[in-house]
Amino acid sequence: MTVAHKAGKSGTIAADRLHAMVVSIFESAGSVTREADLIATHLIEANLRGHDSHGVGVVPGYLRSIRAGELIPNQSLSVLLDTGAMLLCDAGHGAGQVMAHEAMVLGMARAREVGTCIVSLRDSYHIGRIGHWAEQCAAGGLVSLHFVNVVSEPAVAPFGGTKPRLGTNPFAAGFPRSDGPPVIVDFATSRWAVGKVRVAFNKGEKVPPGTLLDADGKPTLDASVLFGQPPGALVGFGEHKGFGLSLACELLAGALPGGKTQKGPRSSAGSFNSMFSVIVSPERLGTAGPFRERLEAVLNWVLSENDGAGTNIRVPGEPELATRDERLRGGVPVDGETLRQLLAAAQDAGAPVNL
Repeated sequence: MTVAHKAGKSGTIAADRLHAMVVSIFESAGSVTREADLIATHLIEANLRGHDSHGVGVVPGYLRSIRAGELIPNQSLSVLLDTGAMLLCDAGHGAGQVMAHEAMVLGMARAREVGTCIVSLRDSYHIGRIGHWAEQCAAGGLVSLHFVNVVSEPAVAPFGGTKPRLGTNPFAAGFPRSDGPPVIVDFATSRWAVGKVRVAFNKGEKVPPGTLLDADGKPTLDASVLFGQPPGALVGFGEHKGFGLSLACELLAGALPGGKTQKGPRSSAGSFNSMFSVIVSPERLGTAGPFRERLEAVLNWVLSENDGAGTNIRVPGEPELATRDERLRGGVPVDGETLRQLLAAAQDAGAPVNL
């Protein structure tokens, strides 16, 4: 498929072909195969689960950051402190999908050994969809919490304010189950993620009421205002509660481990994350059996109203799995503008395209 043939046309693309294309792009940009594969797997998984904001649409920005020296290919994770139950890791602006993966591998091993581990990962390039890391821990039978700060263009207004001051600062938690998919709680502390606004902008769609403020601090449905000069601002979820959690993410993930924090206007074009993770082994805690029993009892009670008419209560993480099954069968939808940008990025990187 040529860039000229498909540019600007929306469509669906098989996940394996999209994966191969993204691997090829990052290999052409200098990543070793393992790094390119981890990046591609993470991004396509985000698309498969319906989070297009964190999917292949970020590839052009990643490539610009590689060229600017802000995303450093093939970086190795550094462990700066190891106290047994605490690990302090520095990513050195490496690819977030690799840096976070490696940090979770270390933290999971330590949690199995001593019962729990606090992992601070600082100064990574964009680590993508945070639920991915909760899923990684849950797949290993471990409970986890993840607090993340975002150092980029300020995008979210504080509660009571009108100007962007913080990032979308997401939170995630994962709970494994012995028979069934894990419970994965994953959300930005803003009403929408920046990438979701970008997708709406690319599609020419409006955002829901209560999502955005324009540069004058007035509510708007126009997605373009977030990317204007001067920019508008996202609104936090839950009024003062979302703002409080966002601030906690900034302080736990960024300030506590000595990482980058959002403390003024954007100083570079890149997007950087630090993550504060708490990983717990139910086995080492000695409560694995009761935990499994009580978790299922809670879920059964929460879902019990589904026996009535007009209800459709779902466990966090289930909608994403349903979308994943649908998109594995029918392909990943990619809007025309995102596809145009992705194909142009492949062409610029000198990567072969075979969709």
